[in-house]
Order: sequence, then structure tokens, then C-alpha cells
Amino acid sequence: MPRCRWGFFHIVNNDYTHWLMYAIGGSSNPTIISQGNRFIAPPNPAAKEVTKRDYTLESTWKSWTWRSEGDLMMNGAFFVESGDVNAARRLGKRDRLTAKPGTSVRRLTRFAGSLSCKPGRPC
Repeated sequence: MPRCRWGFFHIVNNDYTHWLMYAIGGSSNPTIISQGNRFIAPPNPAAKEVTKRDYTLESTWKSWTWRSEGDLMMNGAFFVESGDVNAARRLGKRDRLTAKPGTSVRRLTRFAGSLSCKPGRPC
């Protein structure tokens, strides 16, 4: 699961399931833009929140830019947004990808996973 300390994350068209505490975390004023991802919360009622801001008070993290656009939230998953509501629109062309809707993630990630490489054979 991505966790950003400082800096910028643009998270696009991923499939997040089976997290234990959170799916996306951060500390020290990161900027996180989540677009077109699918979040399926675990059965644990205490782990439905997608986001986790570490080591800071709400009065501080309220100004951090964390936005969710076109994400698909399932099984009670929810994303706590904060900061600049227009942040995704302000990204330069070199800093962003075009996201498909979260409903497309299943199709996009259908064959994703680790490669089944064998010693002595190319992958």
C-alpha cells in the first residue's frame, strides 16, 4: 500500500483489497491525488477508511491536499479528502495520467500480478 512522507503521489487505476489498517497513508504534508482506483474494504469494521494520516493532528492535516476522483468504493470503504479541491485540475500534463473510471479497474488489472519466472529461463 502506498505511503508518502513528503512529496506527491498520483495514484491511478489500481485495485486495493485486503488492507489491514489503511490503503493509502502519509505524513509530513504529502499531496495525494487518487483517480479511478477500486477500493474494496476488508470485513473489519475498524479498517474501512482508505486514508491514514500519521503523526499529526487533524488541525494540521486538514490543509494537506488529498483528493479522490472517480474512485470506486466498495464494502464500506471511504476516502477522507482534505485540502485543495481543484488540485487534480492544476496538475501539469507531465505530472498526470489520464485515469479510467474506477469501474474499469477489474478489467484493467485482470492479468496483473507477479511474473512466474523460473531459474535459467527469461521472464
